[in-house]
Amino acid sequence: MSSLLYVIAIILVVGWIFGAFVYSVGGLIHILLVLAVIAVLFRLIGGRPV
Repeated sequence: MSSLLYVIAIILVVGWIFGAFVYSVGGLIHILLVLAVIAVLFRLIGGRPV
């Protein structure tokens, strides 16, 4: 489960970077970034390395 959370965080960050250059999705890209950061924080709080 923890590796799945890490993969989802990476996918969200890549999606945010792609969307930041394309500007096709607008505000949704920033929501993806926030979700990716929250996923990484949950891993750190849980005591597992990123």
